[in-house]
Amino acid sequence: MRGRWRHVTGAVLLATLVATPVAGQPVPNQAETPSAFDRRAAQLVDVINGNMAFADYFAPSFQSAVPEDRFRAMLDGIRLQYGRAIAVEKVVSTDGLAGTLQLRFEKGTASVTLDAGTPPDDRVIGLRLTGLTMADDSFSRISGEIAALPGRTGFLVAEIGESGINPLESANADTRFATGSTFKLYILDELAAQIEAGKRHWGDVVPLSHPSFSSAATANWPKDTQVTLQTLANWMISVSDNGAADTLIHLLGRETIEKRMRDTGHGDPSRNIPFLTTVEAFALKGNNFAKEREAFVKGDDAAQRALIDTNRDRLVLGNVDGVSFGAGPRFIDDLEWFASPNDIARVMIDLRRRRSAEVLAAMAINIGVGPVAAEPWAYLGYKGGSENGVLSMSLLGQRKSDGKWLVVTASWNNPAANVDSVQLVGLVTRLLALAAK
Repeated sequence: MRGRWRHVTGAVLLATLVATPVAGQPVPNQAETPSAFDRRAAQLVDVINGNMAFADYFAPSFQSAVPEDRFRAMLDGIRLQYGRAIAVEKVVSTDGLAGTLQLRFEKGTASVTLDAGTPPDDRVIGLRLTGLTMADDSFSRISGEIAALPGRTGFLVAEIGESGINPLESANADTRFATGSTFKLYILDELAAQIEAGKRHWGDVVPLSHPSFSSAATANWPKDTQVTLQTLANWMISVSDNGAADTLIHLLGRETIEKRMRDTGHGDPSRNIPFLTTVEAFALKGNNFAKEREAFVKGDDAAQRALIDTNRDRLVLGNVDGVSFGAGPRFIDDLEWFASPNDIARVMIDLRRRRSAEVLAAMAINIGVGPVAAEPWAYLGYKGGSENGVLSMSLLGQRKSDGKWLVVTASWNNPAANVDSVQLVGLVTRLLALAAK
């Protein structure tokens, strides 16, 4: 919900790394000077495990392209899933500068392409991990790890098509979870429907009419800045911009989005009626509206809608108590946007059915995982959502191998504590890897 979802690339790394010789690996002739590639390959395990200085290993050009903090964050994610690097195997270089190798971790392997600089400064100028594979991974293994997370979890991996949803693996797929900004898929679907009907056009220019809290793209933008509908859609999906989402809700109509949600086959649409704007949800969660929050949670759809309409002039950004969101989860079981893994698959089916290049492009701007995870897919689109205690990741992909379309979605709720995004990213990345096979 909070729009502060940041897509972690922890499970995948696109950079310049080097391999490390290990026991059983051919040792260069003592009389020969090791090549730049061999020398840097021999240091790779130490680099991955954080035992060698970043600047000592990577050339300035690499450091500029991949800052150390980003590099370390990616390695943290990799080690969380695959353990420490332990060995380099299958080292091949034809010119002593560039080559390939296999890097073995405690729980898996990665294929690595490495480019060393020309001596005397032979620091690495390029590194690419083209595959990360968990040893003996399986859907059942990942399902068990997801189930062991604190709180409530559910996921679905499914092929989708004209016949609907064909599950490959799932757990609690019909259970509704708070999903944070994943609700913006329904806004995108209604926008695409109105454009498909000729009511609107992607190039229509509209004012940014409803600024919101925690808006990554539009923070501090002047109210009523003129933008296109396509720009709003791109912001709303790629960086989960809340101002873009609220502007579109007011423009398209709350009740038309609710109907779109019902028409996609949402199993319990009342959970999201009235379809709250982000400002309304933030305000009701905060300390300034405790009385209204209690009435809203207890009310039926009609009473909730009446409360929102009656307080239209009060439930505004200026009255959002931002201080309230600095601690742990707040009312995530009652005040949120809710969907089951199957509900999310259904809206993905509806979005794909429109065959809109603009819709697919918006979802592909930020795919939520790194380039190695995306490699087996001809198309990959993504929407995530989060707030304290809530995390959701949903991907729509077309497999390169057979052209089939799949959905991979997972949600994790914990009303008692914040949840760890790196853990879920790693698990979803592994689900995606198995779905690609």
